[in-house]
Amino acid sequence: MSAATRSVQFTVNGQLRSVQVEPRLNLADCLRHSLGCTGTHVGCEHGVCGACTVLVDGRSARACLMLATQAEGCTIETVEGLATSAEELSVLQQSFWDLHGLQCGFCTPGVLMSLTELLRSNAAPSEAQVRDVLSGHLCRCTGYQNIVAAALEAARRMRGETPRQAGMAVSA
Repeated sequence: MSAATRSVQFTVNGQLRSVQVEPRLNLADCLRHSLGCTGTHVGCEHGVCGACTVLVDGRSARACLMLATQAEGCTIETVEGLATSAEELSVLQQSFWDLHGLQCGFCTPGVLMSLTELLRSNAAPSEAQVRDVLSGHLCRCTGYQNIVAAALEAARRMRGETPRQAGMAVSA
């Protein structure tokens, strides 16, 4: 270890990881370049767009604003950790797929992470609550309608309710 780097250890998607970082390296760049978690996107680098959102100890965090050294000892979840297996998407990811909650996909990983936090704490969020969470994310493609519909559908599925199909009315 040189004087210019520091060893940092944290858990990423259930796996204990140790990495050498420069003290000024942000968590997004560490995840992407040192650990291969390229689903964590970097858009604005100012914490405004939400594309870099990950969960740190279960809470949404802008990885572009957090230094990798600040994550020492933390549990980090990225979009790569959401799927239950290589063949099966999470309920939220499947709802995005089924209800066309993505287009270009650039904002999608950060949106999925923020909505994951919401759905873990609230099994039956209102449309207003979903939209409030989404207010921290810039999406230039979708207009948010299908993202909201997908989040509400995922909540229904997670509660064990019958899945709705694409094209069906989404109001309760």
